[in-house]
Order: sequence, then structure tokens, then C-alpha cells
Amino acid sequence: MKGEDKGDRVNKILRNKKYKEYLKRIEGLEKTRIYCKHHIVHFMDVARIAYILNLEEESGIDKEKIYVTALLHDIGRWVEYEKGIDHALASKELAYEILKDCGFTYEETVVICQAIGHHRIKENHPTTLSRYLYQADKLSRPCTSCESIGTCKKFNKGEVPVVVY
Repeated sequence: MKGEDKGDRVNKILRNKKYKEYLKRIEGLEKTRIYCKHHIVHFMDVARIAYILNLEEESGIDKEKIYVTALLHDIGRWVEYEKGIDHALASKELAYEILKDCGFTYEETVVICQAIGHHRIKENHPTTLSRYLYQADKLSRPCTSCESIGTCKKFNKGEVPVVVY
């Protein structure tokens, strides 16, 4: 089965010491968070939705690149909580070293980190990958069943969540 090879870079990221440390830091800081959390389930949901967007638009972006980008896109959440630095920019910086440790080339790293750094902007994405990451990040949220929707900033003007398909 694809993805089980020990040389597989996606799984190298999941086993990376820094990556696991950052996930634990985020988990600790979000322990009492009532809104969407930033954990592996969210990262995988984003990866799968971004890949579906890629397939629907026939963009031809490599599956590995999509999954890696999604796995790393919010890894800097703990930096935002602790230091007030935008998590997209923090995630971009933290991703560089993880990608290097996991065997990604400089060129691959630049493309992935650019998408991570731009994943919060609504329009004028520099790449299709960053647009997919933005869209998948929004589409992955289970707003229709959220118990905290009444106080969520996303719906503070009476908006109603909808399923986009």
C-alpha cells in the first residue's frame, strides 16, 4: 500500500521529533478551547479536501505536496498563542526545518512554505496550492454541528453555516 514505505516523506513528517513536539504544544494550549482545534484530524481533513479540489479542477498538483502542506499549515499555532505572531507566518518558518529534516529539496520547500504562509488570505493567492489550502481549511470546519457557534467570530453577524459541495 502506498504511504507505508519507510522512505515516505509524509510519514517522516508525522514521525519528526519537532513536528510531534509542536503538536503537543498546540494540544496543551488548546486544551480548554471551545472552538475548532488544530490537531492531526484537522490537518488530515484539510489534506483530503485540498486533494479533492485538485482532482476536481484537474490541476495536477502532486498528492504528496498537498498532504505535506496541509500537515504543516497550522503547526505554528502555539507561536501565535504564546507570542502573538500570525500562525501562518510562524508555521511557514517552522516548516522549513521540518521539511529539510524530512528530505525535501530547497525548491519543494519554497513552494510548500509559500502556500503555508499565504493560507489565511481570501483572495489573490500566489499559487493554486495556497488557494486550495485556504479553501480546504475553511471547508474542513464542522460548523453545522458546533456547540459554540453562538459565540464564534465567524458567525457573529447572524450568518448561518452551510455545507459547500
